[in-house]
Amino acid sequence: MKKICVLSLFLILVQLTIAQGENKRVLFIGNSYTDVNNLPQLIQLAAESTGDCIDYRSNTPGGCTFQEHCSNQSMELIRQGGWDIVVLQEQSQLPSFPLSQVQNDCFPYAQQLVDSVYAINPDGEAMFYMTWGRENGDPINADVFPPLATYEGMDSLLYERYMYMARTFDASVCPVGRVWRYLRANTDIRLYSGDGSHPSLQGSYAAACAFYSLIFRRSPLSITYNPGIEEREAQTIRNAVQTVVFDTLSFWLRQTPDTTLPDTTVIDTTTQDSTSIDTTTTDSTLCINFEFPERNVHISVYPNPANNEATIVVDGSATGFDAVLYDLRGRRLRSCKLNQRTTVLPLDGLAPGIYILSILSRHDTRTIRLIKQ
Repeated sequence: MKKICVLSLFLILVQLTIAQGENKRVLFIGNSYTDVNNLPQLIQLAAESTGDCIDYRSNTPGGCTFQEHCSNQSMELIRQGGWDIVVLQEQSQLPSFPLSQVQNDCFPYAQQLVDSVYAINPDGEAMFYMTWGRENGDPINADVFPPLATYEGMDSLLYERYMYMARTFDASVCPVGRVWRYLRANTDIRLYSGDGSHPSLQGSYAAACAFYSLIFRRSPLSITYNPGIEEREAQTIRNAVQTVVFDTLSFWLRQTPDTTLPDTTVIDTTTQDSTSIDTTTTDSTLCINFEFPERNVHISVYPNPANNEATIVVDGSATGFDAVLYDLRGRRLRSCKLNQRTTVLPLDGLAPGIYILSILSRHDTRTIRLIKQ
């Protein structure tokens, strides 16, 4: 009888612990994309509906850039310390501009913000807020930079630049833009407000569900909060976040080993975790695999580490795929079209070190670290 009572007490304590949920202190640094519909509060209410809680502060002046945040109240808020998560959202257009401009006006200040987060909050986490392409692209700036002429072009650039910042500056990234892209392709939910740029309430709810999953490492399907949209739409949005974010959670998280998380990354390797590649390995056949399930395509890159070339093998139709290699400053070094089953990416002339390899299709992108020996 005594054993039964002890077990019952243990189960009660476990239930109480679960019921209490988690409490996170979150700082939001951004602009109107964060401020419209009060995104931090939507995340707070979504978390409360699951038994979790966030205590948040925010600094979101309209149109504010990372450069401006480096010299305004945001730095004072970071220095207060005690933050579990610091969310960083750049001005909505800037990361999609020509690379030379992004290198000068975005990347250095993104790194300064991330470094400040970890200097004051060594146990905290910097998290980029990946935004979305405008509904019909950015036609005004497309005159000087044609890729911005369409939603797909602008959105792909935003994805590429935010992934680069997350991987290079040691941060997580909340892929709200990827959730929107999935919803645009598969539903008729209106994500934009009337200006074709800022989020509707549905668009902000999609962002809130994505942030909930990233902040608490939990499924959005547990969220019961609805901000006042059709329940059919709310459920569709939560399902989309489950597919795009939670089912591949480790891909979006800070790329450091975490043994408490299942390995659900969309980048898979046959012999080791792609987020902690050992440059001393003697296995010359180490291969990294990409999946593009919407195209039923499997792409392999080997070896990694590589010497003077890397081989890219496409299992399925290669039409519309490109490979682009960047250095850690974001400079585009090499590119090739994957029009055949096997394509060789030359690495000769490059210094030994870590590079960023992106495999791009019209609707999606995969990014890895490629090591040159």
